[in-house]
Amino acid sequence: MKKILLILGLASLVALSACRKLDGKYNDAVYNYEVLWETLDQRYCFFTYKQINWDSLHDVYLKRLKLARNTDAVFKTYCNLMAHLRDGHVNLMSAGDVGRYWAWYTAHPRNFSQEVVEQYYLGENYRIASAFDYTILRSKTKKPVGYVRYESFSDGFGDGNAAAMFRYLDGCCGLILDVRNNGGGSLNYAENLAAYFANQRTHYGYLCHKTGRGHDDFSTPVPCYVSPNENVRWLKPVVVLTNRRCYSATNDFVNIVQHFPNVTVMGDSTGGGGGLPFESELPCGWIFRFSAVPMLNTNKEHIENGIAPHIRCEADTVALRRGIDTMIETAADYLQSKE
Repeated sequence: MKKILLILGLASLVALSACRKLDGKYNDAVYNYEVLWETLDQRYCFFTYKQINWDSLHDVYLKRLKLARNTDAVFKTYCNLMAHLRDGHVNLMSAGDVGRYWAWYTAHPRNFSQEVVEQYYLGENYRIASAFDYTILRSKTKKPVGYVRYESFSDGFGDGNAAAMFRYLDGCCGLILDVRNNGGGSLNYAENLAAYFANQRTHYGYLCHKTGRGHDDFSTPVPCYVSPNENVRWLKPVVVLTNRRCYSATNDFVNIVQHFPNVTVMGDSTGGGGGLPFESELPCGWIFRFSAVPMLNTNKEHIENGIAPHIRCEADTVALRRGIDTMIETAADYLQSKE
């Protein structure tokens, strides 16, 4: 029994000490580094666009890696290398931590208060249709405005949810769709939501696929389209509220709806995330994610660094402390002015 317990203990030690030299090359830090560096070298999609000299970083971080004395130091070295990609879709995941790059939004204003939205705009009697929280913003002198909060493109919805919500908001002069702080999720949900606001099949951009190991080996850009939903549509005016924390699938959603004549994007530029992510695994068991497929706008320009709004506005921090979201107020005034 003692021998069995000893064997089990050693097995656990190896598992918990992944990327330390305990079990041959598969847990060797240098071997795993070379796999990580080479995979990114061949498959990451923004080296040229971001003017990253990837070759110059190899030996720099290899030297630092050889000075690492424990698993945490190895993990940090890998993460520091990957940070040069300046990409929120780039992550390294071990059993105990997730390496991430957040500088794409940390240097920008938040332009959002969840507490203010929940307390002063949604209130206690708002409605819920699957992933959508929605209500009617009343007005004493003009038609009311519909307000919809959608927090994550990881949260699903169906035509029945959208139809019920739009019926309830039908008396409104327009709709505010608030996707601020929506960090993304499923591109399918982004296209499905956009289809509710489309009045015709619309070309919104391109995507490219990697075709070789070179940094610029891509396929011919493939055009992307969205078609109107066959069952449910809202064609009254819409304001989509954005801030810098709109990322990934939210960035894609804004890239689509900016082309619709009834949609106005208002707020701050989105955070970007215009590369479809891909996951791979290091020999030691750590998972890493990176952008592999670039999305382009209709001018064949990258949307990796975000999309500018049609109308730029910010949330006044003093007003927020008084329970007033000036971005919502500006959007409501804009919609009511279009009556």
